[in-house]
Amino acid sequence: MRALIVIDYTNDFVADGGSLTCGKPAQDIEERITELTKEFVEADDYVIFAVDVHEENDPYHPETKLFPPHNIRNSEGRHQYGILGNYYDQLKNRTNIQVDWVDKTRYSAFCGTDIEMRLRARNISEVHLVGVCTDICVLHTAVDAFNKGFKIVIHEDAVQSFSEQGHQWALIHFKTALGAEVLRKEM
Repeated sequence: MRALIVIDYTNDFVADGGSLTCGKPAQDIEERITELTKEFVEADDYVIFAVDVHEENDPYHPETKLFPPHNIRNSEGRHQYGILGNYYDQLKNRTNIQVDWVDKTRYSAFCGTDIEMRLRARNISEVHLVGVCTDICVLHTAVDAFNKGFKIVIHEDAVQSFSEQGHQWALIHFKTALGAEVLRKEM
């Protein structure tokens, strides 16, 4: 069994005006992420939207010293970006699908959440990762998935980051250090 984890594909990380945006490189993967999400939903596979959440003016969060405020609870910045956001809004009203939204407060989607329990309850052994940032939240989620014994699939054409150098480094790391399968859609 497999699951798709859509990581942090929010306005703050993707939109031109996002407070911590990856910009055009992240916008360029919008259609592929949406396509994969639809593929998993239509196959009745499990889909998790793992979404970064922060409290306004939180002096105790470790990211406060590293990044400008982003993905503040109840802000537009936390909404899924673009056509994926529109598709997610449609999914929220359907009851016959396996789609969940999970708030995360750290880089890894597993840290401090019940994602592992949700995956195990469904006998899922393979996680597919898409979203941003390749070398931060996607990477840390992949490391935790590896340590928990899940097979990892990274969709190279559905992840992106702030820097091309970091993005490329993470893609190599997925393969060489985590044994992940890195896929790209054949055109």
